[in-house]
Amino acid sequence: MTRALIVIDVQNDFCPGGALAVAEGDTIVPGINELMSEFDTVILTQDWHPAGHSSFASSHDGKDPMQMIDMPYGPQVLWPDHCIQGSHGALFHPDLTTDRADLIIRKGFNPAIDSYSAFFENDHSTPTGLEGYLRTRGIENLTMVGLATDFCVNFSAVDAAQLGFIVTVLTDLCRGIDLDGSLLAALDGMRDAGVTIT
Repeated sequence: MTRALIVIDVQNDFCPGGALAVAEGDTIVPGINELMSEFDTVILTQDWHPAGHSSFASSHDGKDPMQMIDMPYGPQVLWPDHCIQGSHGALFHPDLTTDRADLIIRKGFNPAIDSYSAFFENDHSTPTGLEGYLRTRGIENLTMVGLATDFCVNFSAVDAAQLGFIVTVLTDLCRGIDLDGSLLAALDGMRDAGVTIT
């Protein structure tokens, strides 16, 4: 059975000093690089927002980062401006071994819909194309690492499990935001979806 390592959003803006920094986000990079050699396929995801994206607090008068609003597709956390297309913050962490990647999936480029998952935008119906790529390559077993555990890793893992993939999340190579208990809720939700948490 062909196995793939999916590395979620290890980008400058999610690492210390970035616009939406995850604590110790950079510390997982050496372990991820080492792990890549154990997999037939390596896939990287990259948050890739246009300026003025609807998920940015700056796009909504009177709103602050981390506030919630209702969007046509459901509740949406408003974020600081981050991972803007072509910016330094959107680049992969400089120590991440990107030349090992078979595929890079860019997500969040639709200005009207945020996209946490590597498989679907936040409307849960618009696909990124990753499922089709994995199916045509005969890949069934996915291991996920990266940033952030409770958002993009979580959504990607749950979607993958619901699509019928065998999914493992390596928590030692992930870091979370933990917004109002979101980390524990995400771990429980992933387990409930059939994801193996190690």
